[in-house]
Amino acid sequence: MSSNTLDRSLVLDAVRVTEAAAIASWTMVGRGDEMAADQAAVDAMRNALNELNIDGEIVIGEGERDEAPMLYIGEKVGKGGPAIDIALDPLEGTTLAAKAMPNALAVMAWAPKGTLLNAPDTYMDKIACGPGYPAGVIDLDKTAAENVQALAAAKGVAPSEITVCVLDRPRHAEIIASVRSVGARVHLITDGDVAGVINTSDPSTGIDLYVGSGGAPEGVLACAALKCVGGQFQGRLLFRNADERARAVRWGVTDLDRKYDLHDIVRADAIFAATGVTWGALLEGVTYKDGFVHTHTLVMNSSTGTVREVRMKRRVRSEARGSPMHELA
Repeated sequence: MSSNTLDRSLVLDAVRVTEAAAIASWTMVGRGDEMAADQAAVDAMRNALNELNIDGEIVIGEGERDEAPMLYIGEKVGKGGPAIDIALDPLEGTTLAAKAMPNALAVMAWAPKGTLLNAPDTYMDKIACGPGYPAGVIDLDKTAAENVQALAAAKGVAPSEITVCVLDRPRHAEIIASVRSVGARVHLITDGDVAGVINTSDPSTGIDLYVGSGGAPEGVLACAALKCVGGQFQGRLLFRNADERARAVRWGVTDLDRKYDLHDIVRADAIFAATGVTWGALLEGVTYKDGFVHTHTLVMNSSTGTVREVRMKRRVRSEARGSPMHELA
């Protein structure tokens, strides 16, 4: 096995980890408590990771060691085994989960040690599209309208047939206007830009392009997914103050203005897994019926080019029914 390739057995391990986090956070869906939902997911994900035969290090997590008592950057997990970088968001879309809105996910990616970008917890300008297009069809330095026109030409359709996913934020007003100026559709989302980027990889979602700024850590996670399917991504870090610039330097970023390609961010083969917490365009949410908890997971492996949908149902012990934290058999 190449040092740039992960063992295939880790694919199912990844599924087990995101399933555990999704089920735990699902118990808090709709209860209006973002912190409690996130904490439930974090605890479940940490416990699941520590059961695995890996030598894992969190490179994208909940915060730096001195800032977050969660799954922090630099934390070691696992019982020992292959050395891997881990990027994770135990609950992508905490607000979505707290309000029982669509597209909350438990997300994780891993790659061989030293091959994931240590992205600081700052913003990133992003543009992404799915597979099947010529290399370089999108460019972060072009306007949204120009990227829509280029993608439409590559797809063989009019710009009016292109749908662009954008986070609904005041800072994106110019992007939204640019997209609409060439007749394309804008699909606005309130949160969860990992799901927004990944949706470009699946034609059934109707999303062709993702444009806008969001969290840099989420950009790494999305890149891992797109690498598995042959999508395209470009990103550039955005800094709001000197402290964020200093943090980036501390994590090894030397060119603060660099335009990153997907393969600069994920430099080896990767495994990506996402389990739905609430229902969305890509994944069904966790459900409980007939004494079973049901989950729906998307798992990808770039080394084999495989994308799997995994549906799991797990029996709930009768004595645990009705408990806010179900014990699962």
